[in-house]
Amino acid sequence: MMKTSAEIRKAFLDFFASKQHQIVSSSSLVPGNDATLLFTNAGMVQFKDAFLGAEKRSYTRATSSQRCVRAGGKHNDLENVGYTARHHTFFEMLGNFSFGDYFKEDAIGYAWNFLTEVLMLPKEKLLVTIYETDDEAFDIWSKKIGIPAEKIIRIGDKTAGKKYESDNFWSMGDTGPCGPCSEIFYDHGEHIWGGPPGSPEEDGDRFIEIWNLVFMQFNRHEDGTMEPLPKPAVDTGMGLERISAIMQNVHSNYEIDIFQGLISDTAALLSCDDLENKSLRVIADHIRSCSFLIADGVMPSNEGRGYVLRRIIRRAIRHGHKLNAKGHFFHKLVASLAQQMGEAYPELVEQQAVIEKILRIEEEQFGRTLDRGMLLLEDILSNLQGDTINGDDVFKLYDTYGFPADLTADIARERQLKIDQNGFDVAMGLQRERAQQASQFGTDYNEKLKSDKHTSFKGYTNNSFSATVVELFNSTGSVNELQEGEQGVVVLDNTPFYAESGGQVGDSGVIVTDAGVFEVQDTTKVGNAFAHKGIAKAKIQLNARVKAEIDIERRASIVKNHTATHILHAALRKVLGEHVTQKGSLVEAEKFRFDFSHFEALTANELIEVERLVNAEIRKNHQRDTQLMQIDEAKEKGAMALFGEKYDDEVRVVTLGDFSVELCGGVHVDRTGDIGLVKIISESGIAAGVRRIEAVSGEAALAFIDAQAAKLSTIASMVKSDVASSVEKVEQVLSRTKQLEKEIAQLKQQLAAQAGSDLVSQAIEINGTKVLIAELDGVASKDLRGMVDDLKVKIGSGIIALSTAHEGKVGLIAGVTKDLTDKVKAGELVNLIAQQVGGKGGGRPDMAQAGGSQPENIPAAMASVKPWLESKL
Repeated sequence: MMKTSAEIRKAFLDFFASKQHQIVSSSSLVPGNDATLLFTNAGMVQFKDAFLGAEKRSYTRATSSQRCVRAGGKHNDLENVGYTARHHTFFEMLGNFSFGDYFKEDAIGYAWNFLTEVLMLPKEKLLVTIYETDDEAFDIWSKKIGIPAEKIIRIGDKTAGKKYESDNFWSMGDTGPCGPCSEIFYDHGEHIWGGPPGSPEEDGDRFIEIWNLVFMQFNRHEDGTMEPLPKPAVDTGMGLERISAIMQNVHSNYEIDIFQGLISDTAALLSCDDLENKSLRVIADHIRSCSFLIADGVMPSNEGRGYVLRRIIRRAIRHGHKLNAKGHFFHKLVASLAQQMGEAYPELVEQQAVIEKILRIEEEQFGRTLDRGMLLLEDILSNLQGDTINGDDVFKLYDTYGFPADLTADIARERQLKIDQNGFDVAMGLQRERAQQASQFGTDYNEKLKSDKHTSFKGYTNNSFSATVVELFNSTGSVNELQEGEQGVVVLDNTPFYAESGGQVGDSGVIVTDAGVFEVQDTTKVGNAFAHKGIAKAKIQLNARVKAEIDIERRASIVKNHTATHILHAALRKVLGEHVTQKGSLVEAEKFRFDFSHFEALTANELIEVERLVNAEIRKNHQRDTQLMQIDEAKEKGAMALFGEKYDDEVRVVTLGDFSVELCGGVHVDRTGDIGLVKIISESGIAAGVRRIEAVSGEAALAFIDAQAAKLSTIASMVKSDVASSVEKVEQVLSRTKQLEKEIAQLKQQLAAQAGSDLVSQAIEINGTKVLIAELDGVASKDLRGMVDDLKVKIGSGIIALSTAHEGKVGLIAGVTKDLTDKVKAGELVNLIAQQVGGKGGGRPDMAQAGGSQPENIPAAMASVKPWLESKL
């Protein structure tokens, strides 16, 4: 009997292949061209357009093992991970799909046969659920399969009057494909607590859902209406980890082969003897999601997908600290993961060094975050009244400094304190509301233009082409004609216009009719149709015969830049290493940019070498070779895919000599020499481990060089030199400027010291204690600390409060000699003043600084210091 997860995965795919299903590779965790999803969270995501009827495939049956992440947005299992037997951030979803081919009866039959005849699960151990009103599914299970009626459970809506809100009515999101479903459960036996689905004890672990069969019948719109799909479809999903646990006769997913290796390696790395520790489970789960997300191009950041990745990384590191991790450890687990899953997912092995580097950088950064957070926490604790840390302070530590609330709570417990959990939860709730309102992943899938037409692209070999208008749209929807002056969209049966895709912008130009022209400003894809967006300069009607003509000069500039990105990609890999992969691009007529994986800024010499290599290949004048081939054949040839792009089974492979081979549907020059010249204009970092190069080519490159030469000539003139000697002259000017700045700084220090000596004479006594309260003029905030240190020495014992104002900003400082900090704390004193001038600050009991924004309130604020000190001394 098959036991390993790899064997189960293969058996599933082989079974459905024998039922005429096309085996489709797992898609990226970043959904291709889908703004409604944060991550790929189910097997059907890559088939979404096929279910909607917007995409035609060469097959009507498919099967896959899809890698998924549920750690953000609506489908979020993050907080449960490690503490239940089955929740994960990353998991594999086995699925079979029908696009208008078979429906409920075959879907149910295939599932039952696989479970009972291939996996040999005992039939008496299985029971099923259906949507309450799905009598068709009930009859199939009962009459065709032979399941007793008492083992077919009807599940209704969760809330009366809210139709379709049921565990047995599935939807991808708030909008999009949906329909009733039938779930298959496995009974672990009476010795485990729990009841069947729908019972009060359903949350127990006795009955475990292993497979969900979704009968996709509808497309839900934002207003709640249900539109029947063009053809009923089937979408199923069975978690590989769950079925592996059953087949390996273990109760928890974390006990299966894939996880046991990771958990053992993590325990050994952290010297942890308790293999049941929940933190080991969290770390083992998180190294999977983090590694696969990075392999798919997601980089840690402070927004969107990158923020979720950063949160998962930090959660893993926090659990490492709970196990007393010494130093940075998380990135060291990538090797273990690559060993466990590298055969099924070779990209883990190929990108191991990249993943390790990015995780190590994040660990180092989080270490600095913890250090900064501890300083602020110490300041909060030094001014704490009572035994509870304010919820707003806990949230500030979390939101501003990335300091986890549970870490604040741990430190508080160590000091016999507690945190205001309710206050923190309220602040978190308000942040979630703001995040949901600002979410970039809330787009209604149905908002986009819809068309069931098919446009044949003729632009690889033609700049103009005769065509027929097959669809027209204006702001109200589909129309039969566009009036003169009206903005709209024209869909043609044939077109030379390239539609925006793969980073290359869409073409512009004109569509010529008998009456005049339609000015095309942009071209995009709508399913299989090309949408020519623009303005009608004359009436244009449905079914009219037209001539579509692209802007040839603009296209020429675009294709030069596009081919240049291919050459640049190959050059970067040769100069920097094979770890370089494309993470995005934008190809316009004026310039192009190229994002790629690398861990540090390129040196000046590296940039020179990359640019030299690119232009050397351009001068070789390679003939561009384009071939259509199956995607597996293309990958065997070594063709590289573009990040975030979705490919069909048959792909275009663009080859430039022996230098570059890439999958690409874009338009290119005939020969590399057509590019002329490439000039890199900038290199920068856009995320951890991701760099960006911006460059220009052809005439734009020459114009850039001319502009740079003009600037150099201007600089030479300004320093009274010629171009040849300008560098030496500028160096002389900078050296002189640096010397003058040093002299000015010395003079300022002398003036400050003199001012400090003069201030000592202004000290007063309050109940026998020397106190100096002064408003300063012409003193920079950064010089205040040095002044207070000098004044403390001169006073010997006393309290100092100083203020200064410059360009609308207030600088404050308070100093208390060590012998008086038990009576007066500098932090309390400086905050007394700061609150009155629109600011807040903090520091040590003997020294604290603050800022403010209301200099007009300084006199009153400083006047309040004397009576406040009188109450303390």
